[in-house]
Amino acid sequence: MNRWMPFEWIAALRFLREGRMQTLFIIAGVSVGIAVIVFMSALLTGLQANLTKRVLSSQSHVTLQPRDEIARPLRLDGEDLELAIVQMPLQRVRSIDQWQGLVRVLQDDPAIVAVSPVAAGSALAVRGDATRSVSIVGIEPDSYFRIVRLPDNIAAGTVRLSSQDIVIGTELARYLGIGVGDRLTLTSGVRTSGALTVTAIFDLGSRPVNERYVYIPLRTAQSLLDLIGCVTSIELTIADVYAAETVARRLQTMTGAAAYSWIATNAQFFSAVQAQSLSSGVIRLFVALSVALGIASVLVVSVIQRSKDIGILRAMGTSRGQTLRIFLIQGALIGLIGAVVGSALGAGGLLVFHDHVRQADGSELIPLVLERSLFVAAALLATLTGVLAAMAPALRASRLDPVVAIRG
Repeated sequence: MNRWMPFEWIAALRFLREGRMQTLFIIAGVSVGIAVIVFMSALLTGLQANLTKRVLSSQSHVTLQPRDEIARPLRLDGEDLELAIVQMPLQRVRSIDQWQGLVRVLQDDPAIVAVSPVAAGSALAVRGDATRSVSIVGIEPDSYFRIVRLPDNIAAGTVRLSSQDIVIGTELARYLGIGVGDRLTLTSGVRTSGALTVTAIFDLGSRPVNERYVYIPLRTAQSLLDLIGCVTSIELTIADVYAAETVARRLQTMTGAAAYSWIATNAQFFSAVQAQSLSSGVIRLFVALSVALGIASVLVVSVIQRSKDIGILRAMGTSRGQTLRIFLIQGALIGLIGAVVGSALGAGGLLVFHDHVRQADGSELIPLVLERSLFVAAALLATLTGVLAAMAPALRASRLDPVVAIRG
């Protein structure tokens, strides 16, 4: 097989075999570094996916709402302002203009996955002598459940939303002492609903949401809030959750409505995720530097130890370019082999962590996310690091004078 290999590859493999102990130790070092990178990257990806899923379990990616009412200063004809102080007006519950046509336009947008109109407002939930302030969310189940996966988070009952049905959270159910099949009355200040039947109780993993939100059919909410034929917001799910802010700005310019992304409404959470990603990136950088220094140090020693061999090869006609490539190939092979072994170690460690580190109820603490792109990136990073680390020793070897090298 060797006769079909280029000379540089034959020499590089022979040098690696002759210094097998050095080669094994540096491959072990590279493997540990790559294992750390793979383990941390996959763990961070799973953690971020889990946190993002929890944050978005009860809200849309982008919300369109009517713009706030603005107080305009009063002017007299041809004179200065009559009022020096302008107070902000009270914000009324208002509808989005021509929302049906806007929904059709948004459904044709390739960046948007799901669109759902919503009629929302405040009300009192009444059961006997117990009352609780709640937020009514009037929805069309078929479209809304593509945005908020309510049926996947049901603690009791089955989601059904006919005109006289309601779905409430676990905390509200506990406070009112109510269960599936019981009746509940909503009072909005404008009018009072008839007794609604609780068909399901949800748990979205957020106490404020479970305590305050109630879901009823869109038409029932419109009637209760005196918003006949109107909606207060349009909820959207987009393909790339991290592009929500860009999409929100584009839709705000296009529609004239106020657009809010989940990134803007959860600014502290998003800043924490960015800080976490930055710190992980810094750690990966230092690990890569340590791997590069390890490869470079071993190859520098190899050049010194094999100075006579390199001198003989140069005297036999080996060009500077061939000598340079011999050591670059060694660096690339060390990096690639270390990446393969390290990726296996990192993936194995992640599987052990996922199987043994669990929540109190036995469910997974962090989702297991092993993407093919992570292993490809690790292999490319290690190989490139190996080549760059080998550059200085390779240049030194290629510049050796054959006579001086043979004399020692």
